[in-house]
Amino acid sequence: MERPAEPIIHADMDAFYASVEQRDDPSLKGRPVVVGGTGNRGVVAAASYEAREFGIRSAMPMVRARRQCPGLVVISGNFDKYCEASRAVMEIFRSYTPLVEPISLDEAFLDVGGSVRLFGQPIDIGHAIRDRVRREVDLPCSVGIGPTKFAAKLLSAKAKPDGLLHVTADQLPAFLRPLPVGDLWGAGPKTVERLHAYGFRTVGQLADADRRTLERVVGDAVGGHLHALAHGRDVRSVVPHEAAKSISNEVTFDEDIDDPEHLARVLLALSDKVGRRARKAGLAGRTITIKVRFASFETITRSASLANPTDRTHDIVDIATELLDSLRLERVRVRLLGVGVSNLSDAATARQLALDADPRWEDLDRATDAVVERFGRERIGWAALLDDDDEGFRYPTREDRLDE
Repeated sequence: MERPAEPIIHADMDAFYASVEQRDDPSLKGRPVVVGGTGNRGVVAAASYEAREFGIRSAMPMVRARRQCPGLVVISGNFDKYCEASRAVMEIFRSYTPLVEPISLDEAFLDVGGSVRLFGQPIDIGHAIRDRVRREVDLPCSVGIGPTKFAAKLLSAKAKPDGLLHVTADQLPAFLRPLPVGDLWGAGPKTVERLHAYGFRTVGQLADADRRTLERVVGDAVGGHLHALAHGRDVRSVVPHEAAKSISNEVTFDEDIDDPEHLARVLLALSDKVGRRARKAGLAGRTITIKVRFASFETITRSASLANPTDRTHDIVDIATELLDSLRLERVRVRLLGVGVSNLSDAATARQLALDADPRWEDLDRATDAVVERFGRERIGWAALLDDDDEGFRYPTREDRLDE
């Protein structure tokens, strides 16, 4: 069967974190809900569509969000729960094609050009995906279907919330022409401002312009990229998988911290999360990095590399602590602290290389991982953290991630 002209699907979960919370607590349905930091410096990580009616958006300071919506429901969040929902959704995607490129926990590109013999045309597959995600995971999903990745992503955004939009290759140029230049993938605020200054406000105007003119306005790379997109051209293919480059976790404090012992405990909690996520992903890393942002907003990083990759919390904590101690902070006020592991490889291979390592630390990690997996983080933890009730220890921040 001939490959379809519009083989690319972009599937994007709607208000993902907030939708998961509304799914799991029926009393939240229809109410303005946000997930994010609850302290004075917290920010919105996700907002339900009911909250968006009040002008609340991701990355908005939580203090401002509460002012705009007095009845706002604020939830700290549960990253493990969101990961579980994401895995279920991605399994549905992969049941239609092996060519699935996750962009984040809540969105992915699919190339279904080779799947039409089994499942029908791309629009049929798009409807089937939405139906299954709603039926099996009980979450809303918006889908865009087009000839390129750019077109599919743009269409899924236009289909929100909880919709599907398909534009054929022949229809795409006319569809794009009236759209604002800011709708083009890669046109950030500064680029849009510069384009506006030169009189370019619609995609059609970019399409009609000479490529060299655009390159002079916004630079060769961006100008050529935007000119191609304005004509509906995008040569990027769906890449099924790219190995994670790092695993990291960081926390922004509600109040600046200048107590070295407090910082050391936070470092232990962050390292524990990073180690557990590395083991769950079957990965180990050679490079340990800490990130420190001071009250002045100056940010520094320090890294150290090991002879062999590790996924052991004990190793991560040791190196991270040495890096923090080397800064000799004393009573310097710290706004943010983070820990990361990079130069990743398969954990099984890493364990074979580290033949002289003390196996008791690995036994401890396996035992605590098993308890956390079955009963949750509250059931077991490091003794040094028993007296801490900082929400930064219990919940991962928006920056708690595998970076791809």
